[in-house]
Amino acid sequence: ACFEPSLDYCVVKIPRWDLAKFTRVSKNIGSSMKSVGEVMAIGRSFEEAFQKALRMVDENVNGFDPYIKAVKEEELIQPTDKRMFVLAAAIKANYTIEKLYELTKIDSWFLAKMRKIINHLGVIENCGTNLNKEILLEAKQLGFSDKQIANAVRSTELVVRKLRQQFNVLPFIKQIDTVAGEWPASTNYLYLTYNAAEHDVQFPGGYTIVVGSGVYRIGSSVEFDWCAVGCLRELRNLGHQTVMINYNPETVSTDYDMCDRLYFEEISFEVVMDIYDAENPGGIILSMGGQLPNNIAMDLHRQQARILGTSPESVDCAENRFKFSRMLDRKGILQPQWKELTNLKSAVEFAKNVGYPCLVRPSYVLSGAAMNVAHCDQDLEEYLMAASEVSKEHPVVISKFLTEAKEIDVDAVALDGEILCMAVCEHIENAGVHSGDATLVTPPQDINTETLEKITNIARDIAALLDVSGPFNMQLIA
Repeated sequence: ACFEPSLDYCVVKIPRWDLAKFTRVSKNIGSSMKSVGEVMAIGRSFEEAFQKALRMVDENVNGFDPYIKAVKEEELIQPTDKRMFVLAAAIKANYTIEKLYELTKIDSWFLAKMRKIINHLGVIENCGTNLNKEILLEAKQLGFSDKQIANAVRSTELVVRKLRQQFNVLPFIKQIDTVAGEWPASTNYLYLTYNAAEHDVQFPGGYTIVVGSGVYRIGSSVEFDWCAVGCLRELRNLGHQTVMINYNPETVSTDYDMCDRLYFEEISFEVVMDIYDAENPGGIILSMGGQLPNNIAMDLHRQQARILGTSPESVDCAENRFKFSRMLDRKGILQPQWKELTNLKSAVEFAKNVGYPCLVRPSYVLSGAAMNVAHCDQDLEEYLMAASEVSKEHPVVISKFLTEAKEIDVDAVALDGEILCMAVCEHIENAGVHSGDATLVTPPQDINTETLEKITNIARDIAALLDVSGPFNMQLIA
């Protein structure tokens, strides 16, 4: 290097181990490669970048949370994919740094930083709803998210957001300086931080934001990156200036020359809305990033963000299992018998009436998470617990699982509910294998013209019902 680096930022990378997907896999991590993806978080302090990275790896985690796992010393000694949260619980339980170093062999410098986070969490919890500006600002500088602060004071994310705006505690947008301040940096690598006093860039407005898919995981990876890149290129060809939000260093969409502005940031309502407020864009595209952007569609919409493509209400109609199943019933599109889960007793009764096996379907989940086929009451109870854990705010639906059925995948692009083009693929395996793992063949080999016609009609009906603008995909069983 010709000049010394300017280290005014801190990067934390964490791999994603998707070990929960497998039943008989050891959760221990060592020198053998087990990760399926990685995240990269940028902040101006270790605490800030570390908490961001934890949220990026798993969208159900709010940060360095001491209430996820219980303290077990053997889990501190042996690294696992969840050891961080055992560590958080141990710090909360007043383990000393010396004792933790002995057990984990994690350098004391890191342990001291982690203790700082947990100590401040205690301060926030003691404040309750009487949060003042100093405590809120320090929390943000230590990487706490609005949701995390809301949980600590028993409030809601929006209330904390409003309070933050009243106190004028807003993030600053900084640029990564690759030339150590020797001359003006021209890279468009941007990140948000609360440990700053000014923005590094101007905001002319009018850009189009594309939201990426976040961390690679089993069932969701490079295909969404390809969509995002295709979208950025097409927008550029049409003469639009583009902004990309993604935090996955393995993707093409996070190459600096792919877009006009690249935010290496979390894909959460809080961060995307902060970027939206700062950039004042012409619109935001969520349909290229798969499940994560869809999860925040309604929240962004409620804050009047201008979403391009299929409307968030329609996205909610498709994602919310109850609304979707009801819509199909109204239109007369056949589906296996189903029922919304209200309590375990009614679920068991439903299963008795239709007979096992039954399929447990949570709403708004990534790549079939917690979606399981139950073969007896015990299975049903276990899977329903897992499903309601994953989709806390959204309904879980149970439906009859048809064995030995043929599964058909339909991919289509529509404009204002009118299909422009569609492709039909046939699964070689019977229904029940996740379409991310299944073998598909197109054109379909074993479907007669009558069935194909029916498929086309159903796809047309659903596109019209949901008023789809953009890509959509669905699975049918025949």
